[in-house]
Amino acid sequence: MKAAPVLHALREAGARQTLVHTGQHYDHNMSDVFFSQLEIPVPDVNLGVGSGSHARQTADIMTGFEAVVLDYKPDIVLVYGDVNSTVAAALVCAKLRIRIGHVEAGLRSFDWTMPEEINRVVTDRIADLLFTPSEDGDVNLRHEGVPSERIHCVGNVMIDSLIRLLPVAESLPLNGFPERYALVTLHRPSNVDDSSTLKAILQSLLEINESLPVVFPVHPRTRQRIAEFGFKAGSLHLADPLPYLEFLALQRRAAVVITDSGGIQEETTYLGVPCLTLRNNTERPVTVSMGTNTIVGQDGGKLRSEFRKIAEGKIKKGQIPPLWDGKAGERITRILLDLHRENRN
Repeated sequence: MKAAPVLHALREAGARQTLVHTGQHYDHNMSDVFFSQLEIPVPDVNLGVGSGSHARQTADIMTGFEAVVLDYKPDIVLVYGDVNSTVAAALVCAKLRIRIGHVEAGLRSFDWTMPEEINRVVTDRIADLLFTPSEDGDVNLRHEGVPSERIHCVGNVMIDSLIRLLPVAESLPLNGFPERYALVTLHRPSNVDDSSTLKAILQSLLEINESLPVVFPVHPRTRQRIAEFGFKAGSLHLADPLPYLEFLALQRRAAVVITDSGGIQEETTYLGVPCLTLRNNTERPVTVSMGTNTIVGQDGGKLRSEFRKIAEGKIKKGQIPPLWDGKAGERITRILLDLHRENRN
């Protein structure tokens, strides 16, 4: 979702590019189908890393990616987001003296228990070009001593993909789903790996389900934990992970979205759909200060009380942050091409 707009814009500009898929995300509904729906070409290289511990996965990506960089000798490598692939590829490039561009730079939760926060901070520290989605990212980077000339506020590439494909998603039928519903996603270790925390969240969802059907596409990690802990999902509408378009269609029509995902906080803000985030913090504070997002933490009581407000029509009115206009990929491409021309002169 983040790479697609930049790939499309670079292709339109005639730039030569190589797409490397690390294989960190390998489930069909969470990887392959996204390539087809987002019209991303078949990767030139697939490292096929798969799952593993943070150390093992990062090491395998670094080992495989180093060989790719030495073979292709790129002028610049773009990395996206905050996953292990992001920091692994950035570390390889930093040691080989290859320029790094970080797309979605500057986001901070200030929560060092999150592996993603470590990935974000390390990647931003060694990146040459930092493409931020919003002004708070610029502020964070300047506070960390990053020179202003390396920081470029370009907008949100996730929203580029959403804007382009929203008309398609809106035309999809939602067969088998309730007409009015709450949409849930849940995958973070802090929410699903502890049995008492997961049990409390599921109990809150079951209570919400009594007044509004809960549609819950279940992440593989979460489904495994529910089975391991012996929990029952009762009458919740459980589903397998959904392809991008189908999930976007569900988001668009949801009465409320309950999530612990960062990207969904952004998408609901653009869509104007109320969002309740099951985390104690967010690296996307603009979705709270400007958007439709409310942080409820892991407090079941707060989740239920905020849900009741929404059910009563007391809906937080948000607005779309600046530069979330579908043109972030084009802005990144212009910056890259200008840099290339400067280096040639």
